[in-house]
Amino acid sequence: MADRAAVLVTGGAGYIGSHCCKALAEAGYRPVCFDNFSTGHRRFVKWGPMITGDVRDPRQLQAVFQSYDFSAVMHFAASSSVGESVTDPQKYYANNVGGTLALLSAMRGAGSGRLVFSSTGAVYGNAGSESAPRFPVNPYGKSKLMIEEILSDYRQAYDLNSVCFRYFNASGADACGAIGECRDPETHLIPRAMMALQGEIPDFGIFGDDYDTPDGTAVRDYIHVTDLVSAHVQAVNMLMGGMRGVYNLGTGVGYSVSEVLSAIFAEAGSKMPRVYYPRRPGDPSVLIADSSVARMHLGFNPIHSNLGTIIRTAWNWHTKGAFEQLRGGRRSTVSISLQRARSPNHDLN
Repeated sequence: MADRAAVLVTGGAGYIGSHCCKALAEAGYRPVCFDNFSTGHRRFVKWGPMITGDVRDPRQLQAVFQSYDFSAVMHFAASSSVGESVTDPQKYYANNVGGTLALLSAMRGAGSGRLVFSSTGAVYGNAGSESAPRFPVNPYGKSKLMIEEILSDYRQAYDLNSVCFRYFNASGADACGAIGECRDPETHLIPRAMMALQGEIPDFGIFGDDYDTPDGTAVRDYIHVTDLVSAHVQAVNMLMGGMRGVYNLGTGVGYSVSEVLSAIFAEAGSKMPRVYYPRRPGDPSVLIADSSVARMHLGFNPIHSNLGTIIRTAWNWHTKGAFEQLRGGRRSTVSISLQRARSPNHDLN
């Protein structure tokens, strides 16, 4: 692709966004990262221009679209903690829905008509195919479903083509070990467990041991971030040809929290006590993807998404110098804040 077509990546300094920027660059695109760095990391911006800005700010968005002629937009910028969405729904509707509306307005003003949207399997409530009823059980999932409906309306009214990916539990890290999951505070199961094994988190525990699952812990479909972003790059190619749609991205295989922890302990060669807390509001018992439509239309093939590869690449990231350098002097601050917590704060992914 000689012209190095520019793709705007909102939230491009985050976990999935940064992996997507890498994949776009490897595919010949020019990723332009747009991030307010509230949760993202400047060190993750390695494959294209970096612009500091907020998707809720129309003036900043207008300036970006005046500076580049984007072939497509990838929209990752969002608040994404299920638990927090239950306790602070206003934040999720303002950031996720409000931010998307501002982005769509800027796209319309610039005549930019192709969008890849980061949705979630949480729109279902429980697992299903793309045609299954959508009954999200938390404000995070509800905010994403609202955006999907908005995009459907924009497609009919303004001819804005979009691909929506309802993906399940993104996990793992790039094989190079230079980028991976790193939040402050960390909320996702796999990185949190690994940090606990390394002595960084003193209050790690499991939400619920009484779910209607074989071992009583919640079951989720884990997809490797490398497989996830490969589908996003294919979606850009698809949009260029005028196609659009809504697709699940997952493996169709579920693992319980207990099974994931056992795999982590095996990779690390150490273990820790399993402490259980009551179920958290808003968490379904089982969430597993049916990705047959993506396999058929996109050639989606999650070859990196077996649990062993996910855990191995994540552990490699967490035990390499890149992770330590990224966290820098924040380790002591994070530990202090976590020690003050009365119960763990993590999502089941």
